[in-house]
Amino acid sequence: MSTRHILLGLLAGGPSHGYDLKRRHDERFPQARPLAYGQVYTTLQRLVRDGLAEVDGTDADGGPERTKYRTTGDGERELADWVRQISAPAPHVVNEIFAKVVVAILAGGDPAAYLLDQRAAHMARMRELTAVKTAPGSDLSTVLSADYALNHLDADLRWMTTTVGRLTTLTAEVDTA
Repeated sequence: MSTRHILLGLLAGGPSHGYDLKRRHDERFPQARPLAYGQVYTTLQRLVRDGLAEVDGTDADGGPERTKYRTTGDGERELADWVRQISAPAPHVVNEIFAKVVVAILAGGDPAAYLLDQRAAHMARMRELTAVKTAPGSDLSTVLSADYALNHLDADLRWMTTTVGRLTTLTAEVDTA
């Protein structure tokens, strides 16, 4: 996920300071890793440097002075271009789970046991996400984010089931290579 573009998108709603941008990011993308304040301010500085955002003044609101930022015309154009770009499907299909299955075979481990344990971890995470999305008061952003993660976990589970059925063949291929 492009922090640069996410912040430009949040700034499209009007001038904001870093604290508000971080809070709104974490609210809008509840299943994403929360942004660190340092990441927010570093990204804002780069946006200003690149002419995509500019300082819109400062305010204190009874607390420490905060710098407000707003997007520029160039920032609006870059954001619009980014939103229109199609996200490329993953170019490489090897993932950590598959790598661990192959390494378990190479190292004389038990890939079936690993896949069973991994399945249990996926199922536990799916239960957590289901609880999050069905909790009273869950907003649509939370539900959609959880649905996205659940669908990916479900795809992993289907792959694990297929792979368990093919472990004998995979083991023979890995052992002879």
